[in-house]
Amino acid sequence: MALLAFSSRLPRSLGGVTLGLSLGLLGGCDNYPATGQAITTGTYEAIATVTYTWQAEYARSFDRPQTIRQEQFASTTLVNRNGLRPEGAVTGPDDAGLWWPALPPRPSADELEERQRESNEKRTDPLLQKDVTYAITFDYDGQRRTLPTNPSVYREAVKAYADQQALELTYGPGQQSIGAARRIASFDR
Repeated sequence: MALLAFSSRLPRSLGGVTLGLSLGLLGGCDNYPATGQAITTGTYEAIATVTYTWQAEYARSFDRPQTIRQEQFASTTLVNRNGLRPEGAVTGPDDAGLWWPALPPRPSADELEERQRESNEKRTDPLLQKDVTYAITFDYDGQRRTLPTNPSVYREAVKAYADQQALELTYGPGQQSIGAARRIASFDR
């Protein structure tokens, strides 16, 4: 994945569930630590890309994990910017402040059978996965950058945007991500 995906998969034990929604937005789930230099910017955009995807697992034996493979089917995606309702949003905002698109069509029996590689292969019922990738685009020192980030930076940037405040952003390792954000009330642009 191009950006960090905070996603979690439901266990196979929920195979009968047709709408297996999960979202790894745990408070301590911070894969982009704030370890680098802090910069201040008044021009930024908080981006959360949300995706629904139907997925099923196939295997000769679900008792042998090495034989299990995942197949993905139809998906829908929606880009959230600065916490504002995007065009095409059907539901939201959710508990994380995100808007979501319409559900993709559930795979048909024919589609599910087409993905079966062997006649003795079994499959789970399709589950609907819910994934989110976070990024922040910002201007600093004459450059425009887009870097992956985490849910807490996204939320802080959304709040700062709503209040028309600048942000102090702290880079992660190697300046390849943003690990923290703090709102700044006054800032000379």
